[in-house]
Amino acid sequence: MKDLTLIIPAKKEKESLPKVLDELKQYNLKIMIILEKSDLETINSISNYNCEILYQKNNGYGDALIHGINNVDSKYFCIFNADGSFDPKELLKMYDQVDAHNYDIIFGSRYEKNAGSEDDTLVTFIGNYIFTKLGRIFFKLNITDILYTYVLGLTKNVRKINLERKDFSFCVELPIKAKINHLKIGSINSMERKRIAGRKKVNAIRDGFLILKYMILIFFTKKNYKVY
Repeated sequence: MKDLTLIIPAKKEKESLPKVLDELKQYNLKIMIILEKSDLETINSISNYNCEILYQKNNGYGDALIHGINNVDSKYFCIFNADGSFDPKELLKMYDQVDAHNYDIIFGSRYEKNAGSEDDTLVTFIGNYIFTKLGRIFFKLNITDILYTYVLGLTKNVRKINLERKDFSFCVELPIKAKINHLKIGSINSMERKRIAGRKKVNAIRDGFLILKYMILIFFTKKNYKVY
């Protein structure tokens, strides 16, 4: 997987991120970490690790990931959480599936056979079910976990779809714009682990509203987002 770069957005993850990087050492992967300049504790916690670091110009989860995707120089990229919830053992099967089926992008799913989550709550489960259902109805998206961002993609093609959401609505922007622009999309089972430390950055009510608002907006204006 020498042509793959992990993009790790990290915010206030001083306890988790070093442990994630330690676990990843055995895989000999290129790693790009996206940080906020003001997050000195996280920055200092990884000062002894050999990985590329980029600093966000703005704030937000989506902003960090877009910055990363636009700056990787490898054929493939993979979004990887800084909290330890993604299992690196799943990387190879995702990579192999993309290569075998010529997918432009593959999405991990906690809701397929032999999948699951140690970190899901009733609120996040219900919210994800609703948004995944809306994705199928509005955009004919054939994935089962629209808010899960364990994603591996072909860099040059994903760049073409003009991702622009700076907040957590990026989670749905990515699969929706991939579908609108006829990228070949795959889905694969994934087991989400419990985060190592800290707390989730997602606010279920606030971010849920942002996601719903964006899905309604893009449904009525989707022809404006076709670039292929």
